[in-house]
Amino acid sequence: MSSAISAVPPEGTSLSEVERVVDTFVAPSTTFTDIRRSASWWIPWLLMAIFELALVFTVDKKVGMEKVAENSMAMAPKRSAKLDQLPPDQRASQMELAAKLTRILAYSSPVVTVVMVGIIAAVLLATFNFGFGAELKFMQCMAVSMYAFLPGIIKALLVIVSVMISGGEGFTFEHQLASNLGPLVDPSSQFLYSIASSLDVFNIWTLILTGIGYSCVTRVKRGTCMAVVFGWWAVVVLGSAAIAALFS
Repeated sequence: MSSAISAVPPEGTSLSEVERVVDTFVAPSTTFTDIRRSASWWIPWLLMAIFELALVFTVDKKVGMEKVAENSMAMAPKRSAKLDQLPPDQRASQMELAAKLTRILAYSSPVVTVVMVGIIAAVLLATFNFGFGAELKFMQCMAVSMYAFLPGIIKALLVIVSVMISGGEGFTFEHQLASNLGPLVDPSSQFLYSIASSLDVFNIWTLILTGIGYSCVTRVKRGTCMAVVFGWWAVVVLGSAAIAALFS
């Protein structure tokens, strides 16, 4: 494993897009070092978009967005209780609206991915350039994050298989797979539940790849890059958990 992570391409060589995608999983340093040569990121984004939309389509047909919206509402006890107090016609109208919004957001996931990665890239660009004297370019940061998000393809495949086999009765887009600590915490405690849900195998995998990526493109020590990446992640997780607890 250590030899795979530390592998870098010889000087003067370059990787194809396919090689960069494959090496993200087997020799990530090779991929991220090559980003210093080319900051192209559209191939990993395209792959993620295909699998994201395949997942959304599967959920839409097997589960239905109405059921997904209902499941999501059930995970927020306070909102669910308020909804149940409404007259039947108003409740039905609210659930119909929730289902429409869920469908729109789900099928917009490729666009959401670009926006989210762009925000992450901007924050880490500023952090490393102003905090550590790096000379990163925005597109390099976009490329690092896009390749680091590629484990999401494996997660999408697992979710699709899970939904096809189980029928996805309790599926929500917020908690797609039992790959985190969320099931061990009572959902009524939204703050703790949100934190536990964030402790996800695929999140950690992505964070590690991001740390490796920035160490390769900046030449800042790997431990320092990991500390920066995980530090920002902790801030986001705690902030999201506080918001979830406030509006649950």
